[in-house]
Amino acid sequence: MTSVIKMRMAERARQLSRQLNYPKGLLHDQVAIITGSGQGIGAECARLFASEGAKVVISDIDGAKAEEVASKIRSTGGQAIAVAGDLLKDEYIKHLIAKAAEFGGGKIHIIVNNAGFTWDAVIHKMTDKQWDTIIALHGTVPFKIIREAAPYFRVKDGEPRNIINISSTSGVHGNAGQINYALAKAGVIGMTKTIAKEWGPAFGVRANTIAFGHIETRLTANKEAGAFVEVDGQKVALGIPEKQKQAPPGVVPYQDIPLRRPGTATEAASAVLAIASPLSSYISGQTISVTGGRNM
Repeated sequence: MTSVIKMRMAERARQLSRQLNYPKGLLHDQVAIITGSGQGIGAECARLFASEGAKVVISDIDGAKAEEVASKIRSTGGQAIAVAGDLLKDEYIKHLIAKAAEFGGGKIHIIVNNAGFTWDAVIHKMTDKQWDTIIALHGTVPFKIIREAAPYFRVKDGEPRNIINISSTSGVHGNAGQINYALAKAGVIGMTKTIAKEWGPAFGVRANTIAFGHIETRLTANKEAGAFVEVDGQKVALGIPEKQKQAPPGVVPYQDIPLRRPGTATEAASAVLAIASPLSSYISGQTISVTGGRNM
């Protein structure tokens, strides 16, 4: 091997090292807010981001769960803080952004708008409370977070900025019994494309949507398991009735999913990490479906 070839290979290795931040991690020293990260996909995102060197801000309404996730990350050498609160309260959103910026030494690089739950009903039985709550949580809250964080994204410091909004196949294709959730998650897609067009040209901000299909979380577990959230003192049951999940006799389970199984929270979070990382540095304004091949 000639010295010229060796020099070229060495330079290429240095380029790749800079792009991937090896061995420090794909997200080394980037400050990432992940909402709804006290459990499920959000908690897995937090763990994976921290393992790739990010400083992670755990946002969740459940303070004990948020602190548990942050504590586990710190115990393995990662950097994380828990900032608990209710995203439907404007004062909490202001507090969250302020604490994240403080944690990041005046910088925020990544927002993952992941928090949310479903409150289902068919169209003619959907209440105003169900409608307003789900639209606010999945549509208005991400907007308010991004608006509050604007001073930390509309900057020209040469560092990456990245917004990932979590959607659903319900937003892409619609879903019976979820008209509120479907509208909110469809709106997220339009919001993401607008961010990419407004903040991409001058500030290099990337914005993408990830639309999940059937992922194993409390939202897709058996409703009989008893998981719930409280909305103004009212318990909202989470999950899918067991009978509805069972395949009819003679039908292959998960027949509508080419991979014939639901995804795991880790698989879902891995997709978020991939889009947040420099490996996706030229991907913006897109909706990435993570569905096991399901496209309806």
